[in-house]
Amino acid sequence: MEKLLETAKKVCNQAEIYSIDNKQNVVSFENAKLHEIDTKFQSGVSIRIIKDGKLGFAYTRNLINREELLQNALNSLKGGVGAEYEFPFTKDLPKLNTYDASIESVSSNQMVEECGRVCDALKKTNGEVSATAYTYFETIRAMNTKGTDVTNKSSHFGVYSSISYPGSASGISRVSAAKKFETMPDDLINETIEFYNLSSKEVSAKGGKMKVLFMPNCIYALTWRINSGTSAKSVYEKISPLTNKVGEKIFSDKITIYDDPLNDKHPGARAFDDEGVAASKLNIIEKGVLKTFYCDLNYAKKLNTKSTGHGYRTAQWETDTITLKPTPALSYMRFQTGNKSFQELIKSIDRGIIIEGALGAHSGNIPNGDLSIGANPALYVENGQILGQVKDVMVACNIYELFKNVIDVSDTLYHSYSGLMPAILFDNVSVATKG
Repeated sequence: MEKLLETAKKVCNQAEIYSIDNKQNVVSFENAKLHEIDTKFQSGVSIRIIKDGKLGFAYTRNLINREELLQNALNSLKGGVGAEYEFPFTKDLPKLNTYDASIESVSSNQMVEECGRVCDALKKTNGEVSATAYTYFETIRAMNTKGTDVTNKSSHFGVYSSISYPGSASGISRVSAAKKFETMPDDLINETIEFYNLSSKEVSAKGGKMKVLFMPNCIYALTWRINSGTSAKSVYEKISPLTNKVGEKIFSDKITIYDDPLNDKHPGARAFDDEGVAASKLNIIEKGVLKTFYCDLNYAKKLNTKSTGHGYRTAQWETDTITLKPTPALSYMRFQTGNKSFQELIKSIDRGIIIEGALGAHSGNIPNGDLSIGANPALYVENGQILGQVKDVMVACNIYELFKNVIDVSDTLYHSYSGLMPAILFDNVSVATKG
């Protein structure tokens, strides 16, 4: 990589080299039986160059022919993509505890035993039981012609458990995650069983305006829209409804949202983004007030501001990191917690539903904040008690109205598909039921 950077420096104004190496081991159980053991490797090197205000980009899986990779980047300059920004000079980053070496010695047998243990507990129900365990370790390096050379090594271990209603793709699931091998906590397993048993009976309910509790596993349906509205990219493209609203109250004062990549209590912390810019905690919304937008180098320049350290190689439907150029992203979004458990939130519902999963979260006008999802499943609540599940339930709203009607946020953040999320209880939400 050093030789590639030195060669690139001779033919362009600026250059950046980015590399990634990762390995993932997965064990999965279906119907409480071993289904699959799989291992995946991913590695690659990409180069971004800036020459005469234009951006060139290329990537390779194996850095065998440096000259060819550089030439591909030079050829891409013909696309005429503008790049008026400067790559950063980054040094003196905080040292984070992001890697536990024991992760590399976790065996498939250990993961099989853990999945089996979880499934044995979940089999106390009449549902269809599944479990998945994985290890993931990754090394990222970013260097550029300004002198930046930063590396991050991280480790992840996680367990996913699920009980599906018989003959259905719907059910109750929970996730645990750590930087090293840790068994799924018994309280999560027991909670999965409890929620399944309480909701296994099918009931009918009238639609209308009611309280809705979004559980951590489906909060991503809301955060996708928050991500879009608070992105500098959306502001520049004039598709964000929050443009010119910095300093204004847009949500309930119960809502504080921040991005915190430096919190290394959980797996995946980072001291820098994928452009080598130093990361820091960034408050997006404080007690309902919009404080700032987040940006990468490109959109910071377009908006005449500085990068907030949020340039990540990510896309909603793309996981092949090395093929992507950085774009603004909130990869470590967190909510300030409230002071009630979600069990207490449930008890405060006179009539409403609990959404454990969302169907169609990708549909609708995401930049505008519009949301129309199928609750999968929807647990019906009356007088603080879960009576059962309701089928064919739709929830429609605009998040900028929804977040004005927050009753409370749970007192704990839970690991979910989209990261650490709380449960959030809303009032006056439009719910449609079949018939």
